[in-house]
Amino acid sequence: VQLQASGGGLVQAGGSLRLSCAASGRTFSEYAVGWIRQAPGREREFVAAINWSGDSSYYADSVKGRFTVSRDDVKGTVLLQMNSLKPEDTAVYYCAADRVYGSSIKGYDYWGQGTLVTVSS
Repeated sequence: VQLQASGGGLVQAGGSLRLSCAASGRTFSEYAVGWIRQAPGREREFVAAINWSGDSSYYADSVKGRFTVSRDDVKGTVLLQMNSLKPEDTAVYYCAADRVYGSSIKGYDYWGQGTLVTVSS
């Protein structure tokens, strides 16, 4: 599975962005997908994940109620809709895939290259 994240950019606090994770590979529908972010000088942090069928997802407390993850296996994409953005959401956002739903960050087998999100105050 190959992944490519896109959609990052500069946005003011309170604004919205939608990140996209494009996947290639016929078995993509068998993988759970997670979004992980890394702010400058900080460790990678789990953001959200969605299971292989798209009917289950979970979020970090810091983004719950503001971010929504969804997937379209026909198009081979996973989306992260980010609303009410805060300066502390500034980070490089990565999508990652693993056959295990609920994997730890280190457990994800496949990673995209990351897309930078900058939220100005």
